[in-house]
Amino acid sequence: MARFHDILLLIGQLNYTWTNTESLLIYLIAGLARVDKETAIVIFLTLNTTRARIELVERLAKTNKTPANQRQEILALTQQLARQAKLRNKYSHCIYSFDETGDLASTQLMAIFDSKDTIKYGKIEQINDAEISRINDVIEQLQGVNKEIWAIVERYSFPR
Repeated sequence: MARFHDILLLIGQLNYTWTNTESLLIYLIAGLARVDKETAIVIFLTLNTTRARIELVERLAKTNKTPANQRQEILALTQQLARQAKLRNKYSHCIYSFDETGDLASTQLMAIFDSKDTIKYGKIEQINDAEISRINDVIEQLQGVNKEIWAIVERYSFPR
């Protein structure tokens, strides 16, 4: 059962790290839109998907009033977040299965994939050592994005 607990702890760490990092988009919204933090929080919470929040930050960064160096830094970070969101979404929208010992783990995705004339659903994937390593890598990458967002907030004196 130790592996069962380790996997659940790892998924919890992934979700915690993701949520903590995604919430920092509030400061990028505040700085890019030139609004106070409270207004940025309202905007952030009004957008109910990660994709919408990332797109807003990207669009604000692409406006003419955003200096080119800021734009490039912020777009690089949002691109990283979008890539990392795929793994986070996988583990947030699946069913977990473990064998009776808690050692063999798998996920079953809760999504429908439409093709021209059929549908597929419930893709099953093993949570093996390579997948655990991948999750750990994404957690580390998210921690790096988190630190870089704080550095941007500080460097450009965005509202805190």
